[in-house]
Amino acid sequence: MNLHEYQGKEILSSHGVRVQRGYIAETIDQAIENGHKLSKETQTPCFLVKAQIHAGGRGKGGGIKLAKNINELELYSNQVLGMMLITPQTTQKGKKVHKIFIAEDVYYPGENKIEEMYISVLLDRSTNQNMIMYSSEGGVEIEKVAEETPEKIFTERIHPQTGITKDQVENIARNLNMSEDAFQNMCDFVEKLYLAYVESDASLFEINPVIKSSDNKIIAVDAKVTIDDNALFRHPEFLAYRDEKEEDPAELEAASFGLNYVKLDGNVGCIVNGAGLAMATMDIIKLSGGNPANFLDVGGTADAQRVESALRIILNDKHVKAILVNIFGGIVRCDRVAQGIVDAYKNIGSIAIPIIVRLQGTNAVEAKEIIDNSGLKVISIISLQEAADKVKEVLS
Repeated sequence: MNLHEYQGKEILSSHGVRVQRGYIAETIDQAIENGHKLSKETQTPCFLVKAQIHAGGRGKGGGIKLAKNINELELYSNQVLGMMLITPQTTQKGKKVHKIFIAEDVYYPGENKIEEMYISVLLDRSTNQNMIMYSSEGGVEIEKVAEETPEKIFTERIHPQTGITKDQVENIARNLNMSEDAFQNMCDFVEKLYLAYVESDASLFEINPVIKSSDNKIIAVDAKVTIDDNALFRHPEFLAYRDEKEEDPAELEAASFGLNYVKLDGNVGCIVNGAGLAMATMDIIKLSGGNPANFLDVGGTADAQRVESALRIILNDKHVKAILVNIFGGIVRCDRVAQGIVDAYKNIGSIAIPIIVRLQGTNAVEAKEIIDNSGLKVISIISLQEAADKVKEVLS
């Protein structure tokens, strides 16, 4: 589950991490009210108006603006709130801004000694260890830094038995060129950041930039946070952070039916049971000359209604030119899946695109009879190779 910047900062702040302060607003009146409140707290007339969407690069798209007074705050809030924000991480259509974060300006007037850094905590799947990735080059695209100046990217892998050590924390501070008071402040920042990551059951905490001010304060100016969905049962308080406006409507609909669905940019829809078989099916489609339009796992308890729901969701994708149903019946019965396909045809009405069906395992013979006797234009096949050949044929 992805979080907004202000939500990530709430988690960081609760663990003692110093963050850029601010208040969320969903209306212009709230923005102005929050500006006055923040001005009293910070003793500065300057604010940042920051669009809250689940995508990076907001500044490049005009989603982050510096207001030097309340009048500019109102002006920029009007411009940002409700805009379709296009960034390098959104589609060409962009994302609508429903919330803005009115934040303090942490770049002090006349400040010329601000240092911007990059720090993230994530899981390194190659070593099955958490990893801190960091660089003295913050405030820019870290991918560009890694490509052009890889020597400026550092990593610390955290052993799960020991956790982060004092030596690792100090090594990070040294590599970021911290000295005197800033050295210990950075050590404290890293320790608390890592604690926030672990205790939140997160899969990513990315802070870009982290700044060191001229008075040696270490501050998280941004926060990109992803929480592991599988751990949400341990954090019921995080459920309130879910913003369904930021999620794909098809994925939300699929979740309501207990389907594991991820939309992709392809032309062949997939309905499969089991993540491993789903990945193999996507490989088959790719090798046959097509591109998978989705990952969709109906799970081990697939029944007729769930299969029908899966078909409806895929058929709503106008880019889909064919659908491949690949089910191995272990717990799930193939005849129930076959009946779901037949019922979907009858309930949905005319389906213009070909549906290729491979059902193997429990009650596969009965399933094939249901498909063959339905009178519908469903292509029944037996082997994976036949599936690949048939996908290639219907796409040509």
